[in-house]
Amino acid sequence: MRTTKVLIVDDEVEFASTLSERLSLRKYDAKAVYCAEDAFAIARSNPPDVVLLDLKIPGMEGTEIGKIIKQFNPAIQIILLTGESENKIISENLGKDISDYIVKPVEIGELTKKIDNAMKEKEKLDHSKGQP
Repeated sequence: MRTTKVLIVDDEVEFASTLSERLSLRKYDAKAVYCAEDAFAIARSNPPDVVLLDLKIPGMEGTEIGKIIKQFNPAIQIILLTGESENKIISENLGKDISDYIVKPVEIGELTKKIDNAMKEKEKLDHSKGQP
């Protein structure tokens, strides 16, 4: 089984870089970026399997960033990071462009389960389209 590529998009630099390090220690290929433009550049040039996406990014709503990333590759799985468990935006987008969400502060065991489940979904989508 190949290593899951995870892109973390969060404007909280310390949170995103620490989360990237913690995921890397658990054998994920994790990279953190702090703005939408960097997320788009990576999604185009080296598409991740799973994107952990903050709901609140300065200049653009997280769900909008997710929609654009999905245009590059619809199989990319988006997991929203949010500070609120009950959120209208999440409920409106869950199952469309957003595959799951997790409430901050993030518990690493719960997050890795969500990443692994998202990767299984991505593999199903890739397989149905004949991609390796």
